[in-house]
Amino acid sequence: MNLASLGFFRSLRKDNNQFAVIGLGRFGRSVSSTLHKLGYEVLATDIDEKRVCEALTEQIVGHALQLDSTEPAALKEAGIFEFDTVIVAIGNYIQESIITTLNVKEGGVPHVVAKASSEVHRKLLKKVGADHVVFPEYEAGCALARTLTKPSILDRFDLDPDHSIVEMIVPDEFHGKTITEIQLRNRYGLNLLAVSQEGKFAINPEPNRRLERGSAMVVIGCNKDINRLPI
Repeated sequence: MNLASLGFFRSLRKDNNQFAVIGLGRFGRSVSSTLHKLGYEVLATDIDEKRVCEALTEQIVGHALQLDSTEPAALKEAGIFEFDTVIVAIGNYIQESIITTLNVKEGGVPHVVAKASSEVHRKLLKKVGADHVVFPEYEAGCALARTLTKPSILDRFDLDPDHSIVEMIVPDEFHGKTITEIQLRNRYGLNLLAVSQEGKFAINPEPNRRLERGSAMVVIGCNKDINRLPI
């Protein structure tokens, strides 16, 4: 996720308690299950009746229907057009994905998130009206590669192609030193946002706070400067 996504997420209604998920593959099931566990009302659909039955049996959604999302009439009858946010989780069937996204947008849904399987797929989804496009496999692959090559970086939030916020294990070189002593801004051009203590983060820690090996710290700055840290 980056700054380009801010406009979409800021437009989401904060009081929205209902979501529709179209497609019950791995991605669709994951989204549905998580929303359901968080207490939101979820209507999931899939063209495969078996997947619908499994979702209901496993109770990963409150409601599930078998329908063909390429048919506008079926979507309208199911009430999909009445939802504020719809997730089109059909990533591997490009034609169905694009037609479904078009149908949902033409049906008046204000916020449509669609899963893409390639850059061309992403462009087509944006052309037919998708408000936000995600690449679950691509993003997971990038995250894995970063973890394998930089195991001390626990998590990363990309602000833009050149700047990030990262959560990382405190380097051995910083152990026992105060925040003032490591001179993070002067030496690396980075700003320290938080440090962990007993499983909780202290935001804007005091300059005289000592860092401990095995704890975590959160920094913000340019990626090339982050890569210069002794990690």
